[in-house]
Amino acid sequence: MDKQEKIRILQDVIQLKTPNGNEEIVALYFKNLLEAHGIESQLIQYADGRANLVAELKGDQAGKILAVSGHMDVVDAGNPDLWTYPPYGAEIHDGVMYGRGTTDMKAGLTALIIAMIELKESGQIFSGTVRLLACVGEEIGMLGSKQLTDLGYTEDIDGMIIAEPSTPYYNTKHKGSIQYQVIAHGRAAHSSTPEKGVNTIQLINDFINKTNVKIDEAAATAENDMLGKMLNVFTMIEGGNQINSVPEYTVLSGNARTIPEVGNDVVIGIFNEVIEEINGQGQGKLELNLLQNNQYADGDNDSDLVDLIKIEDPKAENRGLSGATDGSNFTNVDNKFDFVIYGPGNIDDAHTLDESVEVAQYLDFIDKYVNIYKGYLK
Repeated sequence: MDKQEKIRILQDVIQLKTPNGNEEIVALYFKNLLEAHGIESQLIQYADGRANLVAELKGDQAGKILAVSGHMDVVDAGNPDLWTYPPYGAEIHDGVMYGRGTTDMKAGLTALIIAMIELKESGQIFSGTVRLLACVGEEIGMLGSKQLTDLGYTEDIDGMIIAEPSTPYYNTKHKGSIQYQVIAHGRAAHSSTPEKGVNTIQLINDFINKTNVKIDEAAATAENDMLGKMLNVFTMIEGGNQINSVPEYTVLSGNARTIPEVGNDVVIGIFNEVIEEINGQGQGKLELNLLQNNQYADGDNDSDLVDLIKIEDPKAENRGLSGATDGSNFTNVDNKFDFVIYGPGNIDDAHTLDESVEVAQYLDFIDKYVNIYKGYLK
């Protein structure tokens, strides 16, 4: 496959619009591409218009299984008039390709897939299997990785690369993520007689104040060398419907980021403890609604996979990642395997206007992945 074809394939994929859904069109594109090069693949349906893609490239004999993964959805592009270039145009200017999903993370996923094709067509003898897990719904819910994990696709693997943007680093660990709502139920009343009502904004305020104290205490108990401290951020409050009425219904939303030393169960336990305390006062009711409960990923800093990345990218440093990835689900199994996040693009460009990736970097990662496949499955 020549350079221009590799570039065209990425442009094709960027031009397929998959903001928060519709990933089946990308899965079908990659399925056709793989099968045109003699690599069989399978669609794993998630919902209408949404399908994961699984493919395997097997060596001459049994050996390690290296899973490679990326997600096919992108975040919404917002107002296209604010972009310098069309968000789904995949235009190239001065060696940079612009478009939603270039960095996060269609360049990485496409590079993994083309590397599988390059390995097959090289005629290189290797042992074991490269297993592609291309996922739906990472941006909202990590839906595809949960489905594929439940189906057992990471129970027998020896290593995994997730091609999220990491340049100039690689990541063996990332924080967990809890997205949640605290819903307050109270009683409406006229604002001139507030004692006749139960003010749900006040209930939420009490929850925030009490929770902040307990979260700070828990965060102070431990700090991860690479990930730092556990943290929690309250992000939205929606309550009340009239300025002269006591609000009977309020919703607080938030996002906590966890570490191995202070995990999801600790944070959720704090939420429930505070809710129980406030509910015990008999004035209104709070309830917890967990929207997303993704564990941290805690890969080994020293592994065969890390060693190969160091060979390919000697200047790259291992850095903990504050954001979560599909690794939250994939690593949440009894099987302990080598785990690395390593892909083209800078994470700071993800979700931004004029999202972009350097074309040369994308092409370079194809070569790096081929070498890593060969080295891991030798």
